[in-house]
This record gives sequence, C-alpha cells and structure tokens, in this order.
Amino acid sequence: MSAGQIRSNIQKGVKVQIVLKEDQCSGKLTEGVVKDILTNSANHPHGIKVRLESGEVGRVKEIIL
Repeated sequence: MSAGQIRSNIQKGVKVQIVLKEDQCSGKLTEGVVKDILTNSANHPHGIKVRLESGEVGRVKEIIL
C-alpha cells in the first residue's frame, strides 16, 4: 500500500500529486496543496480523494516531502 492510499499520511497543507478523473486513462499527475480530504475511510486502494487549493479534485498518487 502506497502512502497516498492511507488517509493518516495526508494532511491539509501538504504538497501532493493527484490524478484527476479525466486523467485516469493517461495517468497524468497534477501537483498542488491539499485543501480538503474528501475520503472518509482510513485507506483506499485507488488513493485518498482530496481537493487542492486550486479547486481540483483527484486521488493522491504521491506525497511530496
């Protein structure tokens, strides 16, 4: 399980790379800062769903440290 699949690894203000719904086929990643965590469960096989400060919504693939 990758870090982006575990909710406790993700906090508001953390820089992440997400895959947007329309980019799921291509796998293109979008970088941004987490504004809201939208997934309620402790983990998710496709990544935790978040809203970035830019307003974009997607699933976390990588956490940038």
